[in-house]
Amino acid sequence: DAKHLVPNKMRDFFCTINLDQEEVFRTQVVEKSLSPYFGEEFYFEIPRTFQWLSFYIYDKSVLQKDLRIGKVSIKKEDLCNYTGKENWFMLQPIDSNSEVQGKVHLELKLNELITDNGSVCQQLVVHIKECHGLPLINGQNCDAYATVSLVGPSRNDQKKTKVKKKTSNPQFNETFYFEVTRSSSYTKKSQFQVEEEDIEKLEVRVDLWNNGNLVQDVFLGEIKVPVKVLRNDSFQAWYLLQPRENGNKSSKTDDLGSLRLNICYTEDCVLPSEYYTSLRNLLLKSSDVQPISASAAYILSEVCRDKYDAVLPLVRLLLHHHKLVPFVAAVAELDLKDTQEANTVFRGNSLATRCVDEMMKIVGKHYLKVTLKPVIDEICESPKPCEIDPVKLREGDNVEINMENLRYYVDKVFREIVRSSISCPTLMCDVFYSLRHLAAKRFPNDPHVQYSAVSSFVFLRFFAVAVVSPHTFHLRPHHPDAQTSRTLTLISKAIQTLGSWGSLTKSKLSSFKEMFMCEFFKTFQEEKFTESVKKFLDDVSSTESKEPSGLSEPVHLKEGEMYKRAQGRTRIGKKNFKKRWFCLTSREFTYHKQQDKEPIFTIPIKNILAVEKLDESSFNKKNMFQVLHGEKPLYIQANNCVEASEWIEALCRVTRCNQKRLSFYHPSAFLNGNWLCCKATIENTVGCARCTADVPADTQIEIDGDRETERIYSLFTINMSKLQKLEEACGSIAVYQGPRKEPDDYSNFTIEDSVATFHTLKQIIDIIEKLNESHEKYRKKRSSSAKYGSE
Repeated sequence: DAKHLVPNKMRDFFCTINLDQEEVFRTQVVEKSLSPYFGEEFYFEIPRTFQWLSFYIYDKSVLQKDLRIGKVSIKKEDLCNYTGKENWFMLQPIDSNSEVQGKVHLELKLNELITDNGSVCQQLVVHIKECHGLPLINGQNCDAYATVSLVGPSRNDQKKTKVKKKTSNPQFNETFYFEVTRSSSYTKKSQFQVEEEDIEKLEVRVDLWNNGNLVQDVFLGEIKVPVKVLRNDSFQAWYLLQPRENGNKSSKTDDLGSLRLNICYTEDCVLPSEYYTSLRNLLLKSSDVQPISASAAYILSEVCRDKYDAVLPLVRLLLHHHKLVPFVAAVAELDLKDTQEANTVFRGNSLATRCVDEMMKIVGKHYLKVTLKPVIDEICESPKPCEIDPVKLREGDNVEINMENLRYYVDKVFREIVRSSISCPTLMCDVFYSLRHLAAKRFPNDPHVQYSAVSSFVFLRFFAVAVVSPHTFHLRPHHPDAQTSRTLTLISKAIQTLGSWGSLTKSKLSSFKEMFMCEFFKTFQEEKFTESVKKFLDDVSSTESKEPSGLSEPVHLKEGEMYKRAQGRTRIGKKNFKKRWFCLTSREFTYHKQQDKEPIFTIPIKNILAVEKLDESSFNKKNMFQVLHGEKPLYIQANNCVEASEWIEALCRVTRCNQKRLSFYHPSAFLNGNWLCCKATIENTVGCARCTADVPADTQIEIDGDRETERIYSLFTINMSKLQKLEEACGSIAVYQGPRKEPDDYSNFTIEDSVATFHTLKQIIDIIEKLNESHEKYRKKRSSSAKYGSE
């Protein structure tokens, strides 16, 4: 949210998230407010290098261009200082001289030349090769040129490259020569007189500009290199473009308002896979360790202050190697040992419950879309009044009509859920099966506990949470408005209650704190709903294979506006780019002239052969990808790098089981009679590059196991002091059988078997120390090979 925004009158505001100058997300517009609450979450993998993560506040305008009020820009190196906590940031003024992105490739050399009279002078050679990642100007690629200057106290020699039109990656390949020093005996008249020692004060400055033709040129960034670092050596490096130092210093920064952000940023240096073998194997055998509390995975959760930090990489790693179900069963059994009453089974935030929560979020994304998205869309796009709390009713509201509306929505959501068991992922069913039987074993005299063990997850922690926060589970693009949020909250409460009816032994209505909810549920036939819940829970906690229904409706997976290149099916007309509405379902990929119109072109999912990025050089456009199918490739331009990455991932995921997937493709386009990449002249020739998404058909979730192991290594490293204290505690208990030393440091740890725990701790510490050495070697190697000015 933001507060005290200017101008000091009620306006309509929205916020954008930018990687450098590229907008990747935009919030909804909050109308008529000076302190707008956005309440939106965006999670994304960053698909490219960047310098700044920026947040811009805009004043929405109907007739004119939206006005940028101010920004918060955080340097990549500083993100770690703000991660994992809320911070208020003062909005900074927006200065065109500070809005930069991209990098420039330079080669610099200092030569000594002997003149005709035998004296020695120095010459600077600047070879400007290329730039990469320049920003779009007014939505178009740059017409870029560079000025190269040699600047000193008494001189400013400037030269200029040619303009490279319509590209964000201009190839200049121009060389400029500057006289740096002349001997004092040199007599020819010159514009400057420079002695040898003045080289200390000289610098090379390269400025990038967008050629404005009839309007003012736009500054794109600059770099400065002191000549003294060159001496007699040659430097060749990529330099990140920097903002101008003079900037807009006169602007006040305390009267634009402020923005509250909660940023979670992680960056991992992942070594080759073989470095992680020992740690990976130790973690993967956790479910076989007796007791489970002595395993490496359990110890990881114990030493991390926030269990969630440990759970996310741990669950992903175990999922990747098909070891999650036995581990969850082992920690759930430990959890049940401490559970005294059947009606509190799996209600706390233990390692077991958090692992299952995270597993459902990862594995159940598609399941939620199949089950809930159509009805959630109906509720959000055509909302009916559903408020039944007498305290919150507005004047003119009819509580009986509202109750009917709420009942209609609850019935519809409930019906979709209990009919969805056929779509429940096998992995979720396997976990629920284990939990159900463990709970029944722990409380053999309670016939209801086998149902509550499953309903506490699938209803309370999965469906009910997705209903109340559909944007978090990618069921909706934005946070719903206040009235719709209230409706979703009431539906979620009802679903939680209905889900627990199959497992409650006490009176159902006594579970409500609010009287108006009791009145609402008096209209429900308990027996009918109870039977439906029990049948659904039986189905989703069964290991029997389910036959999919042939009548199932296609699932909408992703949709949005992008640009596509005309495919040339007609002979007349230029092959230009047109804005279209794209829709991806589980059956087909289509594009439409506008949203909700009939499709212009349809590709059945089974016909898609590959989905790959397209080289920018093909059409001088960024963020392009290609969909290869039976006809000519479909070339598509996304609106930003994150969107392009998400579309490629979604298309690859839904087509991975296609039997005719290609192994090779052309990374560039076929233009003017040849492929730009390999110069082959036959259009249907085999591709020249291996497909990046050439994955086995049985791969269900894309997880980088090495990256997750690196994340776990980082967590162990951060908590090394706790590991060592826990090791000391285990040694003390095992050797002396006496009181624990320093109880405050490890009294909350679970130590069932001190000898087994000590053995695992020793292995962890040894492995982490070896990985520390490997990381240190890599850092030294990287720093020694890095040249001045390199990224």
